[in-house]
Amino acid sequence: MKKYSVVVVDDHTLLSQAIQSMVDTFDKFTVLYTCKNGQELIDMIAKSPNDIPNVILMDVNMPIMNGIEATALLTQKYPSVHVMALSVEDDDNTILKMLKAGAIGYLLKDTEKAVLENALIEIVENGFYHTKNVTNLLMKSVNGLADEQITLKEHETTFLKLACTEMTYREIADQMCLSPKTIDGYRDALFTKCNVKNRVGLVIYAIKNKIYTV
Repeated sequence: MKKYSVVVVDDHTLLSQAIQSMVDTFDKFTVLYTCKNGQELIDMIAKSPNDIPNVILMDVNMPIMNGIEATALLTQKYPSVHVMALSVEDDDNTILKMLKAGAIGYLLKDTEKAVLENALIEIVENGFYHTKNVTNLLMKSVNGLADEQITLKEHETTFLKLACTEMTYREIADQMCLSPKTIDGYRDALFTKCNVKNRVGLVIYAIKNKIYTV
């Protein structure tokens, strides 16, 4: 069975080690290494460009480079990496900042083991993970705030609506009777058109512009 690689970024060593031990018990995941802050993470990835992790569990408040700064930099330099926040911070402003920086999920550190494992699976299969609280927060943040409307082709609109569901990209390809490579092309084109960085951004755009309703 293929194992997806995970990196834990947290300035509390004991907690970081505990998270690593937990993730290493998951059937589909293994931890490559841990880092104490965002700068250490960026340096580690730069040193090993052929061993980029699939998922990064990112703390928010850290010295030298915090999670928000590191996530924004990662999203720009390594867009294929999935960043999920794992933090004690539960205020709306911090959560929104992490999501806008490019995080595709947000969990609190008191999350149960099974929830964390499920979140990691959804991230690698669907491209994002949202708890009910985060979904409600996103809905509140976009309520009544529409972006400038962009003209989308019919197939792009269809793809965008399906991307707002829990379907994987492969399942979307099957639904639209297209190849996964074609779907990847639609996704990347919409990232550019909608000026977003990941699937979460596509969902926010679709909700803002009433393309998709919850």
